Amino acid sequence: MEIQKSFKQEGASLYLVATPIGNLGDMTPRCIETLKSVDLIAAEDTRHTKKLCHAFEIETPLTSYHEHNKDSKGNQIIALLEEGKNIALVSDAGLPCISDPGYEIVADAIKAGYAVVPIPGANAALSALIASGLVPQPFLFYGFLNRVKSKKKKELEDLKYQPFTTIYYESPHRIKETLQVMLEILGNRRVVIARELTKQYEEFIRGTIQEILEVADELRGEMVVIVEGTTEKKEEVVWWQDLDIIEHVNYYIEQGHSPNESIKRVAKERKLAKNEVYRTFHIN
Repeated sequence: MEIQKSFKQEGASLYLVATPIGNLGDMTPRCIETLKSVDLIAAEDTRHTKKLCHAFEIETPLTSYHEHNKDSKGNQIIALLEEGKNIALVSDAGLPCISDPGYEIVADAIKAGYAVVPIPGANAALSALIASGLVPQPFLFYGFLNRVKSKKKKELEDLKYQPFTTIYYESPHRIKETLQVMLEILGNRRVVIARELTKQYEEFIRGTIQEILEVADELRGEMVVIVEGTTEKKEEVVWWQDLDIIEHVNYYIEQGHSPNESIKRVAKERKLAKNEVYRTFHIN
């Protein structure tokens, strides 16, 4: 067990700093102060973060940290923490680690004994959820579905019977296919698509999957897709459903159980009286 006291910490810290998801006005004073005070900012895209830093007069040096260099840069960041340097991690928009790189360096920093401090701010998933009009809790954040259609179908099959609201991210060139697969697997549920969040053209499209499919070709920008949960229950499939009672009892006998113990097990699994199973097995 380890206990982190973020504001009573000796040594260096890794700060996870939220950045705007569209509107620069969502950059909090604490986020700005943190980015100014750390020794280095690790950014998903340094070109994008340079513009953000320029807007808020942040002169802290930048380094890249993204999906393709996270192993080598992660080692460098841990080394800098060992030197007593405070590091801020940012993604292009929103909170680090949410469908963006960051989890690995967070885990490594914690393992090495350094504090990991969240600096909260804008988040697309929660912003879309609270304005969706769908039940806001409990919810499941899933992020991006697989790009491969067959794998996407498998993911949605696994999620089909979730009773709570589910949140996905999707890109404009895959939204139509995703909605079509959702309709096929989940049925015609209520859905809310939030696009261009916090920007001038922010838009919420609320309706059934079939209704939204009618305008899917017109949708642009990164999207959050909120899908209502279901009250439908998954039909329970039992391994012995194709066996008759005698075959069922013999299965357990073949596993090394006594006939009497096998009959007890079968009676319990089939929710039958033991005597009924006994008679069926011995009479036949």
